[in-house]
Amino acid sequence: MNSGDTAWVITSTALVLLMTIPGLAFFYGGLVRRKNVLSILMQCFIIMCIISLQWVLFGYSLAFGPSFHGIIGNFDWAGLKGVGAAPNAAYAATIPHSVFMIFQCMFAVITPALIIGAFAERMKFSAFLIFTILWATFVYNPIAHWVWGTGGWLRNLGVLDFAGGVVVHTSSGISALVIALLLGKREGYKRQPFRPHNLPFTVLGAALLWFGWFGFNAGSALAADGIAANAFIATHVAAAAAGLTWALVEWKQNGAPTILGVCTGAVAGLATITPVCGFVNPMNAIFIGALAAVFCYIAIAVIKTKLGYDDALDAFGVHGVGGIWGTIAVGLFAEKAVNATGANGLFFGDTYQLLVQLMMVVVVSAFVAVMTWILFKVVDAAIGMRVEEEQEFIGLDLTQQSEAAYTVIE
Repeated sequence: MNSGDTAWVITSTALVLLMTIPGLAFFYGGLVRRKNVLSILMQCFIIMCIISLQWVLFGYSLAFGPSFHGIIGNFDWAGLKGVGAAPNAAYAATIPHSVFMIFQCMFAVITPALIIGAFAERMKFSAFLIFTILWATFVYNPIAHWVWGTGGWLRNLGVLDFAGGVVVHTSSGISALVIALLLGKREGYKRQPFRPHNLPFTVLGAALLWFGWFGFNAGSALAADGIAANAFIATHVAAAAAGLTWALVEWKQNGAPTILGVCTGAVAGLATITPVCGFVNPMNAIFIGALAAVFCYIAIAVIKTKLGYDDALDAFGVHGVGGIWGTIAVGLFAEKAVNATGANGLFFGDTYQLLVQLMMVVVVSAFVAVMTWILFKVVDAAIGMRVEEEQEFIGLDLTQQSEAAYTVIE
């Protein structure tokens, strides 16, 4: 047991909690119309409640418990049975098992929260609750076990995902795209303006996300050591490079850089560097972040526009595309000189790592797409996923939460 490591991971846990509420809540909340802002805040907040309970009751055991043929954990740790102050050497030898558990809980919380950006302004709250619990259980928990769990089949093949490029960002991004396609476009999409109602909210949310991401990435070292320091630095410079690159691209394309563009670029850089931050040097992190801005910008400004799907807040364009690029970047730029427990990527002499990273992206993306489609259809058949047209026109704040964010006094 190491008190410094324990203190750092506990602190990182709080930082990752901050990413969902209030970070993501404000980031997404500022981007929607004023009649839907409370619905976003509510969805982010209630996810913290329901997924935290699911995690303690059985989610953690499914994701990290003793493996059933590398596919899923069993129920040995359900209700946190046997998860206490003693370390579990299979995951972290210098911190309490309970600290590792609660740190991972925050990842389980934010992953489905990222998907909110795809279906913003048009999903029933009741359907959202049921779908989120099912998605966490049948999508997130198995993927976390495959990649991070002791005995997980992808982990056994040697895949690397330092802090959740595939487990968090690719899974949520692909699911976001599937839901956006199945749910359909918002009423009036492309026929009327859908402007963010409060950009200062979004800037505040982006700043909180950047701040919390240090716990997300550097905390994933599970120790206060040199790898954590490298992950911290790589995270920061990748976000900076992505934010600047997005501004420059936007300036060139549209004649002016915007604060929304800088924030979007920074978040894209943060999502992209997540799987690779513990394996690459800072200079390569800058390059990875700059390319993240280019790839995500193309996904949003070109591909989304051409195909016409309504990913309302660009969950796929930022997290899906960023997570995929970051996961591939591990296979290109990882080097044992940075992290001896990792591997060398293609540019450092190892072709195998790139191949298994590519395979992981394909397998996980296909699994997420199929499972999300199934879960969507089940919930839609049971209670319906989308609000009525009149409710969408009035806004989800009033129709789903029976309250309004802003009161005008005559």
